[in-house]
Amino acid sequence: MKNQLLLLSALIFGLLLTGLLTLQGGLLALALPLLVYLAAAFWFNPEKPLLNAARRLDTEWVAENAPATITLQVTNQGQALEEVALSAPLPVNVRFLKGEVAAFASLPAGETLSLTHTFQALRGEYRPPVVQVTANETFGLFGHTLSLDAPCQLAVRPQTLTVRSAKIRPPQTRGFAGPIPARQSGVGLDFFSLREYQPGDPQRQINWRIAARYEHDLFTNIFEQERVADVGIILDSRRQVDVVVGGESLFEHSVRAAATLSAAFLKDGNRVGLLVYGGSIQRVFPGYGKVQRYRILRTLSKAHTGHNYALENLGHLPTRAFPSHSQVVLISPLYLDDVPVLIQLRSQGYAVLVISPDPLDFEARRLPATRESELAERIARAERNFLMQRIRRVGVQVVEWRVNEPLDSSLHRTLEAAPTLHRLRMVAR
Repeated sequence: MKNQLLLLSALIFGLLLTGLLTLQGGLLALALPLLVYLAAAFWFNPEKPLLNAARRLDTEWVAENAPATITLQVTNQGQALEEVALSAPLPVNVRFLKGEVAAFASLPAGETLSLTHTFQALRGEYRPPVVQVTANETFGLFGHTLSLDAPCQLAVRPQTLTVRSAKIRPPQTRGFAGPIPARQSGVGLDFFSLREYQPGDPQRQINWRIAARYEHDLFTNIFEQERVADVGIILDSRRQVDVVVGGESLFEHSVRAAATLSAAFLKDGNRVGLLVYGGSIQRVFPGYGKVQRYRILRTLSKAHTGHNYALENLGHLPTRAFPSHSQVVLISPLYLDDVPVLIQLRSQGYAVLVISPDPLDFEARRLPATRESELAERIARAERNFLMQRIRRVGVQVVEWRVNEPLDSSLHRTLEAAPTLHRLRMVAR
């Protein structure tokens, strides 16, 4: 518009100047319509628009790749505007599905112009950019461009996978009924020990097979109590352990595993906390129920990898963020310097379960199959197997998860193969 005004002014000035110098009335007559056009544009030049913009989301909390709808409303609180060009850009990494992100219309005083568009996004937190509005008069020579801030925030929670209840055995449980064996006698389903029959014991708990060996004695089956436990989930967000191939990040699979396990543990009634360790430390204090699940997923929705020289290794893990003798679940691709930290966790009495997304398989499936890449994978695989052996020797359970396979099968294949120790105490004459 500014260029058009300069061009029109230069043309009028040129015609007038040429007509005066050459004394040709025809050139002066040609300049008259242009002068009228310019005067009318000045006369109808709108004042600076007084607009108000607001965005409304149909939901502020949506699953990954699920559709979300934004409604943008721009209200004219000033004089009538003859031409309004409205542009509502979407955030980066958002896929547009349907609707309108731009409009061109007149906007009378007090009226509202609305745009509705639907999109889907990957995990993260999104804030749409400012709204660009251009108000012109009919002649198109004068106008005003505004940037209107219409803040709103959309949190896209990570995708949760389907898993069965994980069989964990922390050293210490809490005093509420749940699915975890408590290593104490009481009401339960699994056999724990035997003791001599006492008056009042239910007859259905008498072990008749053992009693048949004795002439005058009876024995009662004692079962193991099942309770809930404290579970701490640690998500490794260090940039140096992440693998990015073809625009896909291994860290995203780690986030999904953290979301899945936290939901599964909370569903079983356990008290669950979260620690995101990498570029910074983000913490969700242990808690129960749906509110805790919301807090954890909200934290995971904005988790990202980062580099911090003070947090280059796991040596600065705030281990006391979780109750002593509880279950710690570390989700990390791991590397050799992490072994001493895992040993320290075990020495402090924690039960440690490592969910390790396999970085070698993740990268090898995306590289061309050549002799050099095959040899490099074999060498790297030998180093990783040595690392896993060192971790397992200190009593850490390790789930090596190939992310193209279901997490549930990898998790239960490891946990069900672990030996379970049962105590048998028998009192006899």
